[in-house]
Amino acid sequence: MKLNSTIGLTLVLLVSMLIAGVFSAVAGMSLGREALKGITQPDTRPTNNLANRQGDAPRKNELIVLKEEQIIAKVKARMGSKPEPTPKAIAAKKPEPQTKLPISVENQGVFLEVKSVQQQGDSLVLLIDLQNKTADSVKFLYSFLEIKDDQGRVLSASTEGLPAELPPDSQLYSGNVRIPITSIDKAQKLSLALSDYPDQQVQLKLSNIPVSR
Repeated sequence: MKLNSTIGLTLVLLVSMLIAGVFSAVAGMSLGREALKGITQPDTRPTNNLANRQGDAPRKNELIVLKEEQIIAKVKARMGSKPEPTPKAIAAKKPEPQTKLPISVENQGVFLEVKSVQQQGDSLVLLIDLQNKTADSVKFLYSFLEIKDDQGRVLSASTEGLPAELPPDSQLYSGNVRIPITSIDKAQKLSLALSDYPDQQVQLKLSNIPVSR
C-alpha cells in the first residue's frame, strides 16, 4: 500500500512537469512570433535588382546608389554655385623699345653726343662728340668719367682723342670711349656721366645707351 502511494506521487509529479513544459513551449513560441512580426526574409534572387524594379517605390532602408555626376549636380545646386569664370589670357609683356643712336645731352652750354656703339676686337667702342657753346674753356679729367651697366655696376673705361680742354669755338671734337667687352657681360644698356674739372658745374649724363655686340 505504501508502494502504491509513492508511485502515485511520482506520476503526479511527472504529469505536472509535462504540463509545465508544454505551457513553457507554447509561451516561448508566442513571444517569438510577436518579436518577428514585420521581419521578412531578404530577396536574394539575382534577377530581382534595381533594373527590374524601375518605377517601383523604393523599399524602406533600401540603399540607392547615385552616379557621381548626379551628386556633383546636387551639391552645386545647393551651394548656388556660379559657373567658373574663364581665366583671362595673360597679356604678353611688350619688350622695351630699343633706344636709337645717336643720343645727346646738353648742360651749361656744353654738348655731348654718343653717335655709335660697336664692338671692335675685345672692346666695346663708343664714338663721342663734344662741343662747347660758351665763351669760356671747359676742362675735363676723363679719369672721372663714369660708365655703368644696367645692373648699376661701374665699368672700367679709357678714352681716345677727346680733348682735356674744350675751347669756346663751338667746334665738334670727336673721340672714343673703350670698354673691355669682358666687363660688360650680359648688360643690354649703359649709362655715362661726365663733369668738368675742377668746378664740376657742367654735368653731362646719358642713360639707356644700347649695347651692340
